[in-house]
Amino acid sequence: MDIDSALLEKVSQKNPEFRKLYEEHSLLKLKVEEFNKMKVITPEQEVENKKCQKRKLSLKDRMEKILSQHQETAH
Repeated sequence: MDIDSALLEKVSQKNPEFRKLYEEHSLLKLKVEEFNKMKVITPEQEVENKKCQKRKLSLKDRMEKILSQHQETAH
């Protein structure tokens, strides 16, 4: 995510849901990166990787919605 770190910090402090989503997103990002580093991947790992990617995208969409709402109320 390319978002201002000050904004991330501010919203994380004020919004527990956002903080939880961000933490899960960060963990999934690391997991996906690990899958992507593998030279050989089993079909089960491929399925798990796809699930992680989809969940990560879903979390990102929700976080962006929260950030957008926060920016609207700040103006």
